[in-house]
Amino acid sequence: MISLNNKDAIPAFGLGTWQSKKGEVGKAVDIAIRAGYRHIDGAYMYMNEDEIGEALQNLYKEGIVKREDIFITSKLSSFHLQSKEDILECFQTVLKNLQTDYLDLFLIHGTLGFKKGAPFPNLREGDIIDYDEERIAMVWKTMEELVAKGSVKAIGISNFTITKTDKLLKTAKIVPAVNQVECHPYFQQVKLRTYCKSKGIAIECYAPLGSPSRFGIDPNDPVVMEDPVINEIATKYSVTAAQICISFLLHLGLIVIPKSVSESRILEKLKATEITLTQEEIDRLKAIDKNLRYFSMKRFLPPNSSITVESMWDIVEDEEYNI
Repeated sequence: MISLNNKDAIPAFGLGTWQSKKGEVGKAVDIAIRAGYRHIDGAYMYMNEDEIGEALQNLYKEGIVKREDIFITSKLSSFHLQSKEDILECFQTVLKNLQTDYLDLFLIHGTLGFKKGAPFPNLREGDIIDYDEERIAMVWKTMEELVAKGSVKAIGISNFTITKTDKLLKTAKIVPAVNQVECHPYFQQVKLRTYCKSKGIAIECYAPLGSPSRFGIDPNDPVVMEDPVINEIATKYSVTAAQICISFLLHLGLIVIPKSVSESRILEKLKATEITLTQEEIDRLKAIDKNLRYFSMKRFLPPNSSITVESMWDIVEDEEYNI
């Protein structure tokens, strides 16, 4: 468990549900909870939360777990960032789909907005609404109101840079509990982690294995789970490369949410929480960092877009930021 800045605790290990299809995700949640998972990470934009909610209800009815035993995260859709009404519409849909009257954690999924009805992920020029500091401040204020009403226990952010987080903190009354970002052995986010720790913001890692099933894979990209150091350590412990990736991030004090719909892999990943690495092994794994972001989000940008990967991730500003 990792303590959050709202005094609640979040399980450091959970089940991610991105790319988990309907007809599969409910069974995956059922398997995971029965195996001992107590943290489910979802999002409005994953379009599968209704099946997750149904699976959880069945588990409650069987007496396997109670609602309060499960830490449920969801995320505010990028299609619902334009007004308070949009935000509340998204939130109420999430609650309805998950069949719950509160969330443990609600995140802003990203800093860019998408126009309603835009053909995601094949967005066109004009479908993307660029980051705006005042708009994000409005979104955050609305989410703070959800906390005040008791509808959400904690609120946080996802895909926020140091620069954009710093701007949010200028007006925020509640400091984000979590920043969920891409983080794996080849993209360890050292500076962002240092910054967030200084502000009391926990880091949650998506794509902890380097997302081997991600869209738009560049065949020239190095593959995290083929790394010789990772595999040498995995061989020593008679475990998989995936388990070493997860264990490493957990040893760094991070929250890790690998996804899967395969029973064997769901169980395998849970076993990663039992591995104890030596300090020498942790140091060796730290040394393989390549600062390699797989999810640049470039594929969502239409040709000739005024928004760039550099501006989206504040590459220059974050590099110059003094912590």
